[in-house]
Amino acid sequence: MLSLAIVVLVTAAAGFIVWANDRRHTKYGILLPAGTATAVGMLAWIICIWAGLGYQPGLTWIPWVLPMVAGTAAALAVAVYLGRARARQDTQRLTAALKI
Repeated sequence: MLSLAIVVLVTAAAGFIVWANDRRHTKYGILLPAGTATAVGMLAWIICIWAGLGYQPGLTWIPWVLPMVAGTAAALAVAVYLGRARARQDTQRLTAALKI
């Protein structure tokens, strides 16, 4: 369970760091990347433990590292996708409003 607590803390921190470093972070909320990273990290940890990777000699590092990497990648993917999509939508709405 300690590894799950560490995964939650690290992935949440990674999500906040991703949000802070994104140029378009005003397009979405601060908790979206952190929440996504935490959810994906926890799910990856559960899958790793369920698969028995946490109790095999030589494989005990996988439930520690893999969920953190997966959570960080998910936060980055959400930030990139939503930042671009919402910036494009905002531009379209602004253009439509200015045409009126």
